[in-house]
Amino acid sequence: MAIVQQLNRSLGLRYVIVVVIGNIIGSGVYKKVAPMAAELHSSGWILICWILGGIITLFGALSNAEIAGMLANTGGEYVYYKKIYNRFFAFLYGWSNFAAIKTAAISSIAYVFAQSFHSIVNLPPVLISFSDFNIGGIFYPFADFNVKLTAIVLIILLTLINGTGVKTGAGLSTALLLLVLSGIAIIVLFGLTSHAAHPDNVWQTRTTTGNAISASALFTALLSAFWAYEGWNSAGFLGGEMKNPNRNLPLGMTIGLFIVISVYLLANITYLSVLPIQILEQIHASHNKIAAVEAVKTFW
Repeated sequence: MAIVQQLNRSLGLRYVIVVVIGNIIGSGVYKKVAPMAAELHSSGWILICWILGGIITLFGALSNAEIAGMLANTGGEYVYYKKIYNRFFAFLYGWSNFAAIKTAAISSIAYVFAQSFHSIVNLPPVLISFSDFNIGGIFYPFADFNVKLTAIVLIILLTLINGTGVKTGAGLSTALLLLVLSGIAIIVLFGLTSHAAHPDNVWQTRTTTGNAISASALFTALLSAFWAYEGWNSAGFLGGEMKNPNRNLPLGMTIGLFIVISVYLLANITYLSVLPIQILEQIHASHNKIAAVEAVKTFW
Protein backbone atom coordinates (compact mmCIF):
# COMPACT_ATOMS: atom_id res chain seq x y z
CA MET A 1 0.00 0.00 0.00
CA ALA A 2 1.36 3.41 -0.98
CA ILE A 3 1.83 5.90 1.82
CA VAL A 4 0.84 9.47 0.97
CA GLN A 5 2.79 12.00 2.99
CA GLN A 6 1.01 15.19 4.05
CA LEU A 7 2.82 18.46 4.62
CA ASN A 8 2.48 20.08 8.02
CA ARG A 9 -0.28 22.70 7.82
CA SER A 10 1.28 25.23 10.19
CA LEU A 11 0.82 28.57 8.41
CA GLY A 12 -2.16 30.78 9.27
CA LEU A 13 -3.87 33.83 7.77
CA ARG A 14 -1.20 36.24 9.01
CA TYR A 15 1.49 34.46 7.05
CA VAL A 16 -0.68 34.36 3.90
CA ILE A 17 -0.92 38.15 4.10
CA VAL A 18 2.84 38.39 4.71
CA VAL A 19 3.57 36.20 1.66
CA VAL A 20 1.23 38.21 -0.58
CA ILE A 21 2.63 41.60 0.48
CA GLY A 22 6.23 40.37 0.60
CA ASN A 23 6.05 38.85 -2.89
CA ILE A 24 4.41 41.93 -4.43
CA ILE A 25 6.47 44.74 -2.91
CA GLY A 26 9.79 44.56 -4.70
CA SER A 27 11.56 46.78 -7.18
CA GLY A 28 8.41 48.39 -8.57
CA VAL A 29 7.55 50.66 -5.65
CA TYR A 30 11.07 52.13 -5.71
CA LYS A 31 11.76 52.40 -9.43
CA LYS A 32 8.71 52.27 -11.72
CA VAL A 33 7.51 55.83 -11.13
CA ALA A 34 10.37 57.06 -13.35
CA PRO A 35 9.44 55.14 -16.56
CA MET A 36 5.80 56.03 -15.94
CA ALA A 37 6.77 59.71 -15.79
CA ALA A 38 8.68 59.34 -19.06
CA GLU A 39 5.51 57.99 -20.73
CA LEU A 40 2.78 60.14 -19.16
CA HIS A 41 4.56 63.44 -18.25
CA SER A 42 1.87 64.02 -15.59
CA SER A 43 1.87 63.29 -11.86
CA GLY A 44 -1.93 62.92 -11.71
CA TRP A 45 -2.01 60.35 -14.50
CA ILE A 46 0.78 58.38 -12.85
CA LEU A 47 -1.35 57.98 -9.71
CA ILE A 48 -4.39 57.09 -11.85
CA CYS A 49 -2.33 54.32 -13.45
CA TRP A 50 -1.34 52.96 -10.02
CA ILE A 51 -5.02 52.88 -9.01
CA LEU A 52 -6.14 51.27 -12.30
CA GLY A 53 -3.35 48.70 -12.09
CA GLY A 54 -4.36 47.86 -8.53
CA ILE A 55 -8.05 47.45 -9.41
CA ILE A 56 -7.33 45.23 -12.44
CA THR A 57 -4.89 43.15 -10.36
CA LEU A 58 -7.53 42.82 -7.65
CA PHE A 59 -9.97 41.38 -10.21
CA GLY A 60 -7.36 38.79 -11.17
CA ALA A 61 -6.56 38.04 -7.53
CA LEU A 62 -10.22 37.51 -6.63
CA SER A 63 -10.67 35.15 -9.59
CA ASN A 64 -7.52 33.27 -8.65
CA ALA A 65 -8.51 33.22 -4.97
CA GLU A 66 -11.69 31.29 -5.75
CA ILE A 67 -9.69 28.57 -7.52
CA ALA A 68 -7.03 28.64 -4.79
CA GLY A 69 -9.68 28.04 -2.16
CA MET A 70 -11.16 25.12 -4.09
CA LEU A 71 -7.87 23.46 -5.06
CA ALA A 72 -5.67 24.45 -2.11
CA ASN A 73 -2.49 22.43 -2.37
CA THR A 74 1.24 23.05 -2.61
CA GLY A 75 2.18 24.09 -6.14
CA GLY A 76 -0.19 26.96 -6.89
CA GLU A 77 -0.99 27.33 -10.59
CA TYR A 78 0.75 24.04 -11.35
CA VAL A 79 -1.94 22.25 -9.31
CA TYR A 80 -4.73 24.31 -10.91
CA TYR A 81 -3.55 23.57 -14.47
CA LYS A 82 -3.13 19.89 -13.68
CA LYS A 83 -6.68 19.63 -12.32
CA ILE A 84 -8.45 21.89 -14.84
CA TYR A 85 -6.55 20.92 -18.00
CA ASN A 86 -4.06 18.06 -17.78
CA ARG A 87 -0.54 17.09 -16.76
CA PHE A 88 1.00 18.29 -20.05
CA PHE A 89 -0.02 21.94 -19.57
CA ALA A 90 0.94 21.77 -15.91
CA PHE A 91 4.35 20.40 -16.94
CA LEU A 92 4.89 23.26 -19.42
CA TYR A 93 3.87 25.86 -16.86
CA GLY A 94 6.09 24.39 -14.15
CA TRP A 95 9.21 24.39 -16.31
CA SER A 96 8.52 27.81 -17.83
CA ASN A 97 8.12 29.15 -14.27
CA PHE A 98 11.45 27.61 -13.27
CA ALA A 99 13.35 28.54 -16.44
CA ALA A 100 12.07 32.06 -17.10
CA ILE A 101 9.06 33.53 -15.29
CA LYS A 102 10.00 33.35 -11.60
CA THR A 103 13.73 33.20 -12.33
CA ALA A 104 13.63 36.49 -14.25
CA ALA A 105 11.50 38.15 -11.57
CA ILE A 106 13.86 37.09 -8.77
CA SER A 107 16.91 38.20 -10.77
CA SER A 108 15.51 41.63 -11.62
CA ILE A 109 14.43 42.35 -8.04
CA ALA A 110 17.84 41.27 -6.74
CA TYR A 111 19.51 43.50 -9.36
CA VAL A 112 17.51 46.56 -8.26
CA PHE A 113 18.51 45.81 -4.64
CA ALA A 114 22.17 45.61 -5.75
CA GLN A 115 21.88 48.93 -7.64
CA SER A 116 20.41 50.62 -4.57
CA PHE A 117 23.04 49.08 -2.31
CA HIS A 118 25.88 50.31 -4.53
CA SER A 119 24.40 53.82 -4.65
CA ILE A 120 24.87 53.91 -0.86
CA VAL A 121 27.99 51.74 -0.39
CA ASN A 122 30.37 52.36 -3.26
CA LEU A 123 32.15 49.00 -3.53
CA PRO A 124 35.20 48.71 -5.81
CA PRO A 125 34.58 47.51 -9.39
CA VAL A 126 35.17 43.84 -10.23
CA LEU A 127 36.57 42.48 -13.52
CA ILE A 128 36.51 45.97 -15.02
CA SER A 129 39.04 44.94 -17.69
CA PHE A 130 36.41 42.54 -19.11
CA SER A 131 33.56 45.08 -19.10
CA ASP A 132 33.64 45.44 -22.90
CA PHE A 133 33.42 41.69 -23.49
CA ASN A 134 30.13 40.91 -25.22
CA ILE A 135 28.18 38.16 -26.90
CA GLY A 136 26.76 39.25 -30.25
CA GLY A 137 27.07 42.91 -29.32
CA ILE A 138 23.97 42.56 -27.13
CA PHE A 139 24.92 40.75 -23.91
CA TYR A 140 27.73 42.24 -21.76
CA PRO A 141 28.07 39.73 -18.91
CA PHE A 142 30.88 41.56 -17.08
CA ALA A 143 29.51 45.14 -17.35
CA ASP A 144 28.73 46.47 -13.84
CA PHE A 145 29.85 43.08 -12.56
CA ASN A 146 30.16 44.31 -8.96
CA VAL A 147 26.40 45.03 -9.00
CA LYS A 148 25.64 41.67 -10.60
CA LEU A 149 27.86 39.86 -8.11
CA THR A 150 25.96 41.46 -5.21
CA ALA A 151 22.66 40.29 -6.72
CA ILE A 152 24.02 36.74 -7.17
CA VAL A 153 25.23 36.56 -3.56
CA LEU A 154 21.84 37.83 -2.32
CA ILE A 155 19.92 35.16 -4.26
CA ILE A 156 22.20 32.36 -3.03
CA LEU A 157 21.99 33.57 0.57
CA LEU A 158 18.19 33.81 0.62
CA THR A 159 17.88 30.42 -1.11
CA LEU A 160 20.03 28.77 1.57
CA ILE A 161 18.02 30.39 4.37
CA ASN A 162 14.65 29.41 2.87
CA GLY A 163 15.92 25.88 2.27
CA THR A 164 16.39 25.30 5.99
CA GLY A 165 12.64 25.00 6.60
CA VAL A 166 9.25 26.64 6.20
CA LYS A 167 9.29 28.16 9.71
CA THR A 168 12.68 29.78 9.15
CA GLY A 169 11.53 31.12 5.78
CA ALA A 170 8.34 32.45 7.35
CA GLY A 171 10.28 34.23 10.09
CA LEU A 172 12.70 35.75 7.58
CA SER A 173 9.84 36.86 5.31
CA THR A 174 8.07 38.55 8.21
CA ALA A 175 11.24 40.32 9.36
CA LEU A 176 12.08 41.53 5.84
CA LEU A 177 8.51 42.70 5.27
CA LEU A 178 8.56 44.73 8.48
CA LEU A 179 11.90 46.22 7.39
CA VAL A 180 10.54 47.10 3.94
CA LEU A 181 7.35 48.66 5.29
CA SER A 182 9.35 50.59 7.89
CA GLY A 183 11.62 51.95 5.16
CA ILE A 184 8.67 53.04 3.02
CA ALA A 185 7.00 54.60 6.08
CA ILE A 186 10.17 56.61 6.78
CA ILE A 187 10.30 57.82 3.17
CA VAL A 188 6.63 58.83 3.27
CA LEU A 189 6.83 60.52 6.70
CA PHE A 190 10.01 62.53 6.11
CA GLY A 191 9.28 63.13 2.44
CA LEU A 192 5.82 64.63 2.87
CA THR A 193 6.91 66.77 5.84
CA SER A 194 10.14 68.02 4.24
CA HIS A 195 10.74 71.47 2.76
CA ALA A 196 11.06 69.88 -0.69
CA ALA A 197 7.50 68.49 -0.68
CA HIS A 198 4.84 70.09 -2.89
CA PRO A 199 1.77 67.87 -2.39
CA ASP A 200 -0.52 70.37 -4.17
CA ASN A 201 1.07 69.43 -7.50
CA VAL A 202 0.62 65.68 -7.11
CA TRP A 203 -2.83 65.33 -8.68
CA GLN A 204 -2.15 67.63 -11.65
CA THR A 205 -3.41 65.92 -14.83
CA ARG A 206 -1.80 68.46 -17.17
CA THR A 207 1.25 67.10 -18.96
CA THR A 208 4.60 68.89 -19.00
CA THR A 209 4.62 68.56 -22.81
CA GLY A 210 1.18 70.14 -23.21
CA ASN A 211 -0.06 67.12 -25.18
CA ALA A 212 -3.00 64.89 -24.31
CA ILE A 213 -2.39 61.43 -22.88
CA SER A 214 -2.49 58.79 -25.62
CA ALA A 215 -3.89 55.29 -25.17
CA SER A 216 -0.47 53.88 -26.06
CA ALA A 217 1.26 55.89 -23.30
CA LEU A 218 -1.42 54.88 -20.79
CA PHE A 219 -1.08 51.15 -21.55
CA THR A 220 2.73 51.37 -21.50
CA ALA A 221 2.64 53.04 -18.09
CA LEU A 222 0.20 50.38 -16.88
CA LEU A 223 2.79 47.73 -17.76
CA SER A 224 5.09 49.31 -15.16
CA ALA A 225 2.27 49.23 -12.62
CA PHE A 226 1.48 45.59 -13.40
CA TRP A 227 5.16 44.74 -12.92
CA ALA A 228 5.02 46.30 -9.46
CA TYR A 229 1.83 44.37 -8.57
CA GLU A 230 3.18 41.02 -9.82
CA GLY A 231 3.54 38.30 -7.19
CA TRP A 232 0.09 38.30 -5.56
CA ASN A 233 -0.45 34.66 -6.57
CA SER A 234 2.64 33.36 -4.77
CA ALA A 235 0.66 32.41 -1.68
CA GLY A 236 -0.98 29.64 -3.72
CA PHE A 237 2.32 27.75 -3.88
CA LEU A 238 2.08 27.13 -0.14
CA GLY A 239 -1.52 25.90 -0.12
CA GLY A 240 -0.53 22.50 1.26
CA GLU A 241 1.17 24.08 4.29
CA MET A 242 -1.64 26.40 5.38
CA LYS A 243 -4.29 26.01 8.04
CA ASN A 244 -7.82 26.18 6.63
CA PRO A 245 -6.58 27.13 3.13
CA ASN A 246 -10.09 27.29 1.66
CA ARG A 247 -10.71 30.37 3.83
CA ASN A 248 -7.23 31.78 4.48
CA LEU A 249 -5.96 31.81 0.87
CA PRO A 250 -8.75 33.96 -0.66
CA LEU A 251 -8.98 36.21 2.38
CA GLY A 252 -5.21 36.64 2.67
CA MET A 253 -4.84 37.51 -1.04
CA THR A 254 -7.58 40.14 -0.82
CA ILE A 255 -6.34 41.78 2.38
CA GLY A 256 -2.72 41.72 1.23
CA LEU A 257 -3.51 43.34 -2.11
CA PHE A 258 -5.55 46.15 -0.52
CA ILE A 259 -2.61 46.89 1.78
CA VAL A 260 -0.20 46.94 -1.18
CA ILE A 261 -2.39 49.35 -3.17
CA SER A 262 -2.47 51.72 -0.19
CA VAL A 263 1.31 51.50 0.33
CA TYR A 264 2.00 52.11 -3.38
CA LEU A 265 -0.22 55.20 -3.46
CA LEU A 266 1.42 56.70 -0.37
CA ALA A 267 4.94 56.00 -1.67
CA ASN A 268 4.28 57.44 -5.13
CA ILE A 269 2.51 60.50 -3.75
CA THR A 270 5.73 61.11 -1.79
CA TYR A 271 7.99 60.67 -4.84
CA LEU A 272 5.82 63.00 -6.93
CA SER A 273 5.74 65.56 -4.11
CA VAL A 274 9.53 65.89 -3.85
CA LEU A 275 10.61 65.11 -7.43
CA PRO A 276 9.26 67.10 -10.40
CA ILE A 277 8.24 65.14 -13.49
CA GLN A 278 11.26 66.48 -15.40
CA ILE A 279 13.63 65.07 -12.74
CA LEU A 280 11.89 61.68 -12.87
CA GLU A 281 12.32 61.67 -16.65
CA GLN A 282 16.06 62.30 -16.20
CA ILE A 283 16.25 59.47 -13.64
CA HIS A 284 14.67 57.14 -16.20
CA ALA A 285 17.06 58.29 -18.91
CA SER A 286 20.11 57.62 -16.71
CA HIS A 287 19.25 53.85 -16.57
CA ASN A 288 21.21 53.43 -13.33
CA LYS A 289 19.33 55.52 -10.77
CA ILE A 290 16.52 54.58 -8.40
CA ALA A 291 13.66 57.07 -7.93
CA ALA A 292 13.28 56.23 -4.24
CA VAL A 293 16.97 56.86 -3.57
CA GLU A 294 16.88 60.18 -5.41
CA ALA A 295 13.75 61.18 -3.46
CA VAL A 296 15.48 60.47 -0.16
CA LYS A 297 18.46 62.56 -1.28
CA THR A 298 16.19 65.59 -1.65
CA PHE A 299 15.43 65.70 2.08
CA TRP A 300 18.46 63.86 3.53
